[in-house]
Formats: sequence, structure tokens, C-alpha cells
Amino acid sequence: MSMLERTGLAALRRIDPERAHRLAILALRAGLAPRPGPVASPRLRTRVAGLDLPNPVGLAAGFDKNAEALGPLSRAGFGFLEAGAVTPQPQPGNPRPRLFRLPADDAVINRFGFNNDGMEAVARRLAGRPADAVIGLNLGANKDSPDRAEDFARVLAHCGRHLDFATVNVSSPNTEKLRELQGAEALSALLAGVMEARDWLPRPIPVFLKIAPDLSEAELTEIADVAQAGGVAGIIATNTTLSREGLTSPARDEAGGLSGRPLFDRSTRVLARLSKITDGKMPLIGVGGIASAEDAYAKIRAGARAVQLYTALSLHGLSLVPRITEGLDARLAEDGFATVADAVGTAREDWL
Repeated sequence: MSMLERTGLAALRRIDPERAHRLAILALRAGLAPRPGPVASPRLRTRVAGLDLPNPVGLAAGFDKNAEALGPLSRAGFGFLEAGAVTPQPQPGNPRPRLFRLPADDAVINRFGFNNDGMEAVARRLAGRPADAVIGLNLGANKDSPDRAEDFARVLAHCGRHLDFATVNVSSPNTEKLRELQGAEALSALLAGVMEARDWLPRPIPVFLKIAPDLSEAELTEIADVAQAGGVAGIIATNTTLSREGLTSPARDEAGGLSGRPLFDRSTRVLARLSKITDGKMPLIGVGGIASAEDAYAKIRAGARAVQLYTALSLHGLSLVPRITEGLDARLAEDGFATVADAVGTAREDWL
């Protein structure tokens, strides 16, 4: 980490976390961020649901909600980017404060509630996206929508021509009753609408499903069955958790979804269980608590074909991305894996 990045992070930690996040986006747009370019090697290059990635380390949804900084982010070392979540209509989200740092736990709690500029504004920005990056969009539903399932399809229909993949997000804990769409019947109907919208695109793209970490074995099995039957290309495991187990920071009792270090074990166990349920045949993307090359490697060996991170960037800066990718390359080599794909699921049983 450079002195400039260290100084910048220290300054951002002294101000309101949501304002700090906004300043980070503005700094990216101004060119004040590391730009190593995509980190790639023959060992790191991988293919996930038809997407050719220079490396398997992606940016999770939530950081660049409104697709404002895709250009600089595409040069920060990521193998792929996911913007959003985006809803049909702009919405302010939940009242502030709604983002809380838990420094003693290396964690964050948020209850944003899908605050975003809406699909019209985001589509205009996506139209000018960098052509050489792999870019997806997290699809959401408006809080006051009379038909939330239809909202996901509407966003995809409007923005899909500019995307390489899309993610159906029914796992945010911050929109009332959204997680109820993870039930088999509701999810089947929702996915049918999304896949129909996908099929009408000039270039059909893979659609992923992002799930919660707070699901039972039976619920995971049900979701996997519905996802496979519905034509989903892969599952992103996982979103934030409602659990507060083991937290010590003063803000631990704030409502919202918890991300960061405490989510790592819980989300990795879900990932491994999904890998076993699907017999490793459905592509999985591992998210939750990744802050090092060792964390990314553990997710891959638990069953992920690629990984995503977000919260750790607020603690360690964007220079964390090339450190993770280069470290991952070294660990694959040390264990004799010629490619990322060779390592996928090789330590799954350790998490079951």
C-alpha cells in the first residue's frame, strides 16, 4: 500500500462512512487510485458460465451501485465487476444513518435498502462502459413496487444489452419481505420472467442468483433445484447475514446486513454445501469476508469458480486487489494447480 493510499484511507475513516464511500467513488473518477490493469496469468485465467475472466477476483455489487466508476475500476486489477443493485425507478433507500463500521470485528453493517439512481440513469452510464472488461449488474426491486418479481425482468430488459452478466438479488435483508422471494414457488415465477427478458436481448447473457447465508440445508437444496430448473447460470454465495454471533463492536446491534470478516466462515460453509448439493456442476461464486489471497484460495477450494469482495476494500484500499490476485497465483503454484479450475472444490469436505 502506498503512502498516499494509506493517508487517504486514514482520512476517510474519520468521517461518516456513507460520505466516505461517496468520496471514494469521486476519487476513483478523478483518477486517484491504483491502476495496475487486469492482473492475469495462464494459471489465473478462468471461465465461469461462459465468461472468460483474466482472473477470478471480482468486485461485488454495492460498491459502485450506479455504475459511475466502471472505467477506473476495470483498471484496478479485478477480473470482473458487478454494479448495482439497480431498480426500475430511482429510490432514496432507507433513512440515514444506515452504514455502520465495526472496527473491532473487521466488519460493516448496512441497511441501505437499494438506494440507487434507477435503471434509466444507470443504462446511460453502462452504454459507455469499458469494452474490454467483464461487467455485470445486480438486479433489484423497488420497495413500493406492486410486482417486485416483474421489476427484476424490467431492469434486465432495459440494461441487458450493455452487460456481460446479470444477478438476481433476492437476498438483501434491507428491503422488507424481499427474502421471501427465495421460496420455491415465488423464485420459480420470478426466474421465469427474468429468463424471458434475457432471451429477448440481442445477446443472451448468463444470469446468476445471489442467495442469503442464513438458509437451512433444506432451503439450500430447494433453491439449487429451482435455480437449475430455471436456467440460472450459477449461484453467488452469499449476501450479508442477519447473524450477530461473536461481535464485540458497539454498533453490533444495529439492524441490517453484516459483511466482512465475521461472514467468512458462514458464507464459505454455505458455498461448500451448495457445491455438494449440485455435485460441483453449477458454477458458484464465493463472496463474504474475503480480505486476503488465503481467503480467496479457501473459497475456491471450497467450491467457488470465482470470488468477489467489497467490505475489505474500505479497510485495505484498492491495492488489496492485485495483492490478492498475485498471492492467489502463488498459492495455486505452490500446491501444484495449473489452473484455478483445477483447485475448485478440492477442500470442500473441510467446510461440511
